[in-house]
Amino acid sequence: MIRDITIGQYYPVDSILHRLDPRVKLIGTIIYIFSLFMFQNYYGYILAVLFLVCIIKVSQVPFRFIVRGLKAVLVLMLFTVMFNLFLTPGTEVFRMGFIKITREGIETAVLMGLRLVFLILGSSLMTFTTTPNHLTDGLESVMWPLRKIKVPVHEISMMMSIALRFIPILMEETDKIMKAQMARGADFESGGLIKRAKSLIPLLVPLFVSAFRRANDLAMAMEARCYRGGEGRTKMKPLKYATRDMLAYLVLILYVAAIFVLNSLA
Repeated sequence: MIRDITIGQYYPVDSILHRLDPRVKLIGTIIYIFSLFMFQNYYGYILAVLFLVCIIKVSQVPFRFIVRGLKAVLVLMLFTVMFNLFLTPGTEVFRMGFIKITREGIETAVLMGLRLVFLILGSSLMTFTTTPNHLTDGLESVMWPLRKIKVPVHEISMMMSIALRFIPILMEETDKIMKAQMARGADFESGGLIKRAKSLIPLLVPLFVSAFRRANDLAMAMEARCYRGGEGRTKMKPLKYATRDMLAYLVLILYVAAIFVLNSLA
């Protein structure tokens, strides 16, 4: 399960999507996520599937690698689907005791499940194709207007990119600690809920120690390089839009236009 977490990982390959400006990918991801909640019929979800499949094809990231990340949030997805399935009022189609399933509940559960799957796949694709440095620059540039109201845009972008970068590192560290503890006789799978929670103590303690140590090493490295925040900093490679970025924006505009057209058919 630990190895199935792919959030924050970067997949190095030379594709058109990798070469796009990070601002284009950030804005495109935001538009795609919002579009998932704008669809009013199944035609919109067909459009979302086709759009996502095309983007995955262009990215050259293996589909099995992207889908693997769904396993880590499978429990959350099932809980969300079951919550909508059993608690949505409407026309009753099945009842067993106090458990009731409605037609509206089935429809809502299916749509919510599809939204979560597309949301996770679309968001993961951005981190697969964007390095942490480019992601920081893109976030800072997109949130630039917030500087007018004294929001520390650079610091927020740096924290978000570091957090994303540390996710796969901590997952790898967790996997190593778990294997080491299992070699010493630790059991993380048998017993009841309380026993399993207690068995996690030998895992969590060294994990927190390792996380604090890595954070301290990172802070010392940044101080050694005279990092003092974003005030007055310049960039060695400033972001510049290219022709391919303009074409990507055109594709996004066509995608949004198609959403409005399909919603008008509802």
